[in-house]
Amino acid sequence: METAFWKNDDELFDIIREELYTAVVGDIMDKLGLLHQFLSPKIQPLRDDMFVVGRAMTVLEADVVSDSSSNNPVLNRPFGLMLEALDDLKKNEVYVCTGSSPSYALWGELMATRAQILGAAGAVVDGYSRDTKGILELNFPSFSYGRYAQDQAPRGKVIDFRVPIEMNGVRINPGDIIIGDIDGVCVVPKESEVEVFRLAIEKARGEKMVQKKIQEGMSTVEAFAKFGIM
Repeated sequence: METAFWKNDDELFDIIREELYTAVVGDIMDKLGLLHQFLSPKIQPLRDDMFVVGRAMTVLEADVVSDSSSNNPVLNRPFGLMLEALDDLKKNEVYVCTGSSPSYALWGELMATRAQILGAAGAVVDGYSRDTKGILELNFPSFSYGRYAQDQAPRGKVIDFRVPIEMNGVRINPGDIIIGDIDGVCVVPKESEVEVFRLAIEKARGEKMVQKKIQEGMSTVEAFAKFGIM
């Protein structure tokens, strides 16, 4: 959709990377009544300078008992539908996985390698990641509960993907925009994205102007009265 600031996802995501951050996007969503869009603060970047923005490719994981058989053929596969989900990633998409207990790694180096080749933007998982050294060498934006080597293979399987999911009380639909940085990860609903980002860009540019005025000696009271930004 064409707007005053961007014409397509590539242009929008470039602006977000250059000018925005989760705090300013979250502030705008609060003002619009979208009050529960941040994922758990446990979900952090694998390295502090990692930044992710892209559309959600949602993945639903479930805990399993490794030595049991199932009437569901999906659960009889080593990883369920994880390999299919990974191969289905598109350019600018973020692998977003939840549904299992956070007791094992949901993301690793080989997954990141495949995702990067497909042009994916990053990964956000409601659990741990592993193969930390390899992921860091790839410089692939990865957000998780932290580093933990225990594998998902005998403990969890992907049971569906590109479906609505709920992570930490936040509903995530396929195609919603995910933004993550050192301060956390937030979800911008697709139906609200134009208004959210138009206002966020305006606010971020306004904040730079306010900062300049404060540096020049303006008081915070005067700055807020004049610009309405703080």
